[in-house]
Amino acid sequence: MEELDVEPALTVVPGVAPGRGLHFQWGPGEMLVCEAAFPGAGHGEKGPGCPYIYVLRKDQDIYLHTLRKLFNESHGIFVGLQRSEEELSGKSRKAQLVGVSKNYRSVIRACMEDMHQVAISTRDPALHNQYSTQVSILSAMELIWNLCEILFVEVAPAGHLLLHLLDWVRLHVCDVDSMVREVLNSENPSKHELFWNVVDIFVLQGRMEDARHLLSKEAAANPTSKGMCKILDDLMKKMPILGLGNTQTLTEMELKWQHWHEECQRYLQDGTFASNSHMESICKILLGDENAILEKKELMTTWYHFLVTRLLYSHPAVKPVELRFYAQSSLDQFLGGENSPEPLDTILMAAFEFEIHQVIKECSIALSNWWFVAHLTDLLDHCKLLQSHNLYLWQLGVDYFDHCSEYGRVYLELHIERIPLTTEQKALKVLRICEQRQMHEQVRSICKIMAMKALHNNRLGSALSWSIRAKDAAFATLISDRFLKDYCERGSFSDLDLIDNLGPSMLLSDRLTFLGKYREFHRLYGEKRFSEAAKLLLMLMTAHIAPCSFWMTLLTDALPLLEQKEVIFSAEQTYELMRCLEDLTAGKLDNQKLQDDDIETTKVEMLRLAFARNLARAIVKEGTLEGS
Repeated sequence: MEELDVEPALTVVPGVAPGRGLHFQWGPGEMLVCEAAFPGAGHGEKGPGCPYIYVLRKDQDIYLHTLRKLFNESHGIFVGLQRSEEELSGKSRKAQLVGVSKNYRSVIRACMEDMHQVAISTRDPALHNQYSTQVSILSAMELIWNLCEILFVEVAPAGHLLLHLLDWVRLHVCDVDSMVREVLNSENPSKHELFWNVVDIFVLQGRMEDARHLLSKEAAANPTSKGMCKILDDLMKKMPILGLGNTQTLTEMELKWQHWHEECQRYLQDGTFASNSHMESICKILLGDENAILEKKELMTTWYHFLVTRLLYSHPAVKPVELRFYAQSSLDQFLGGENSPEPLDTILMAAFEFEIHQVIKECSIALSNWWFVAHLTDLLDHCKLLQSHNLYLWQLGVDYFDHCSEYGRVYLELHIERIPLTTEQKALKVLRICEQRQMHEQVRSICKIMAMKALHNNRLGSALSWSIRAKDAAFATLISDRFLKDYCERGSFSDLDLIDNLGPSMLLSDRLTFLGKYREFHRLYGEKRFSEAAKLLLMLMTAHIAPCSFWMTLLTDALPLLEQKEVIFSAEQTYELMRCLEDLTAGKLDNQKLQDDDIETTKVEMLRLAFARNLARAIVKEGTLEGS
């Protein structure tokens, strides 16, 4: 463990003149200090000495009477955990450990509330400050423990993870509670100057029922805004959330969420809320507009509140492995370069990065006593997260190899190849070490291994992400084909966030380019940009970007565009579509023969009929335009 590179705290010993010599004796956890009989350097004369002996203690707060409840009650939980039935496995053991974690948190919170009452009642300013500091420390301890419980003990999966994080934020971000009470207790809440701030708070924390309740008061008090309130209320009511007891799949929830998101977008673009800036701002928040959310920075108060709000309205199905990226960008955006992260921010970021040992290390440095670290470490050990084979001892070897001038690089490469990549977090850590040392071959090898593992587990998004990182065109083509096959079977794409944000990476292979462009076609169609969608669809076939086996699917995708009231395909484009169909049926492209069955024959006849109708309409339209 690296040493803490900071100056030690200055401790002033009362009654000892500056420059006088001191005598001290170390003890377990404390030190005896008294003035020495000899003077300090540079002082030749002796003067009257200090007659006292002082006891200096490092963990001073453990002697506070008000913390005895924390130590006594947590001791019982600790002993109970050691005696617990370790034979339990699976869900039973997990539920048991989650229960233990919640018991620890209840004790912390009870102690914090007691300390808060003592701080309020004391009249001594020094004691008041001391107790208030302890309240802040206990609050931070519960905040950290709760997050560790969600990520390491509960191990919440995608979908449910966001629900736990929402509860976490609602419980710990309390700075706005007084404002909420003030508005709700007023005679006419909708007329209160802070009314919309409270509505915003409820929306930012995902408390839709509370927000709708307040909106109903606005609708009752202002008939002119009743229509807008009704539409906004309806949008809040319909927002899809994957409940803990809900049986719907993550894919179903994502599909519903996409439709809901598109509905919010339509109302915003139609200017439905243009006459009311407050409701327009809320609609933008529902759409996940980061600028609109950041405008409410003062209401959120913390970067991790911003993170959870951002996930709620932009990435509700966030996976645990993706948290690190969103957390870091949220911290950077919220602080905006104006402030440096505090120790608490560093601890929370380490948790979001699933760096358990870093969490423990940072807590050891930042907190004023060892109670928290000792009990959290013990709980995580019972969760089998700190087993000897999981300790990252392999990292220590990296530093030693770096300083072996002759064979260090060769041995490090061999060392890296023997590290088992048991989790994505561990793989990312090994990858960073290789990237920092320009070990390009090892980087490609790690990415290929993780891509194969992900593909084997049918996690196509993760597999594609790793193959892109490895710059493996052949493997990216293989995974792209799997995405397209899944689309043909299910009628929808998985991992839309990844496909929508491929960017220049789609140029890695032709098939990946087609996957990205085909998804773009669906997005354009969903946004009712039919002309652009039609041009893109035609280009995919005429430029031979689409695989021949996928042509029938593309031609079938053209049918809804051909049936639009407005003529989408021009006569020239229709001829191109007809040529593509004939090439396909004649088997002129890569000797691909159309399957001779009734379904395929019916599709071909439907397409020919649709092309003929559209051609006639296009010729009439173009002739009319030329004649005019």
